[in-house]
Amino acid sequence: MPGSSADGPKDELDAERIALFLDVDGTLLDLAPRPGAVVVPPSLLASLAEAEKALGGALALVSGRPIDDLDRLFAPLSLCASGVHGAQMRFSPSGARQQDQKADEGLPRQLWMALTELLFDFPGTFAENKRYSFAVHYRTVPMLKRRLREGVTRLIARHADLDLDLIHGHCVFEIKARGYDKGKAIARFLEHKPFLGRMPVFIGDDMTDEAGFAMVVSRGGHAFSVGETRPGASFVFATPASVRRWLAEFAHKRAIA
Repeated sequence: MPGSSADGPKDELDAERIALFLDVDGTLLDLAPRPGAVVVPPSLLASLAEAEKALGGALALVSGRPIDDLDRLFAPLSLCASGVHGAQMRFSPSGARQQDQKADEGLPRQLWMALTELLFDFPGTFAENKRYSFAVHYRTVPMLKRRLREGVTRLIARHADLDLDLIHGHCVFEIKARGYDKGKAIARFLEHKPFLGRMPVFIGDDMTDEAGFAMVVSRGGHAFSVGETRPGASFVFATPASVRRWLAEFAHKRAIA
């Protein structure tokens, strides 16, 4: 069984040897009713900056959010990042953004129109257009989960020519093209300095992170989940607040070492 505590994993992680990958919503940040309502504590910005320095730059955000959204949330920090579940990559804080080949064109407008039409039958839900994925949020109406999933699944089946994938997060379904995910994103980071040759550590909270967990474990790294046990995770943080406390302690120890 994975370990768990309010503080963090007990194994000492060597900042000179690891690469740290962090999911955002539900991991670094507390979940909110809408994506735009999340709060970034100022102390988290300081912890991320200190941790990135201690890790020699080998820290990246691996999120379902677009990179532009990550930059807005974490300003004035600019970090290595993967956005929209691996559709977007930025291999250095000041580097150019790259799109995955399968995601380059984005999802078609007709699919978006069909999705928004579907949601008329599900009051309380709303759709989010990330260009490379379409998210359907139902946090305020969780009782609709089963019917909503069935409806979105039928919609995908009607667009089989697009080779789409449906992924499940916390009170969200997300439609994206097949061929990229958080695991592949982490693997791409590990091909580039300063991540190259380091042991990967990934912290995430939901099913969208499980490909990342599998990837880091396959490379001899560590997967840590938040809130509940996930396949491959060797430790479970209780809450995003406990992740933030652990990150602050990790960064502070290395800053004074």
